[in-house]
Amino acid sequence: MTPFESCLAVLKQPGPPEALFKAVDKALAEVVGHKLFTLLYVAPGAARVKRLYTNMPKEYPVGGYKPVTESDWHKLVIGQRRAWIGYDYDDVKWAFFDHELIRSLGCESAINQPVVYAGRVLGTMNLLDVKGHYKESDPARIEPFAALMIGPFLDAVAADPDIAKK
Repeated sequence: MTPFESCLAVLKQPGPPEALFKAVDKALAEVVGHKLFTLLYVAPGAARVKRLYTNMPKEYPVGGYKPVTESDWHKLVIGQRRAWIGYDYDDVKWAFFDHELIRSLGCESAINQPVVYAGRVLGTMNLLDVKGHYKESDPARIEPFAALMIGPFLDAVAADPDIAKK
């Protein structure tokens, strides 16, 4: 069974989305590799994010909404719905305020793959690893896995307290 097929098998099972998140984490470790893997839900309006999954819960805990500031990274990944690759620490530093923590975890490269449905970014899959780990062809290799996140991310939209109030 391929890594993608393994994820599809988990997707078909009843239960909370964490099982699928773990399956995608494992699959992407095989497909392109990563030290750190997180899933961020992007609230409608793209002004807040919430971490739905992480393979390093001590350093990057799940839950809680954080405000997002408009940046060139935000314009590319959220606004233009395009994957971003950071090849080295300078790229990571340019994109992320927590670059020192990222570096302390041994990560100096990253891919941020948007999860897109009906023209809207629902969230991002975030993979980080050592300097120079990722290459131009990697976003195309992980994009099919982003499609598997649409259901859980739509559930996050439905559970968003600001949406539920309306």
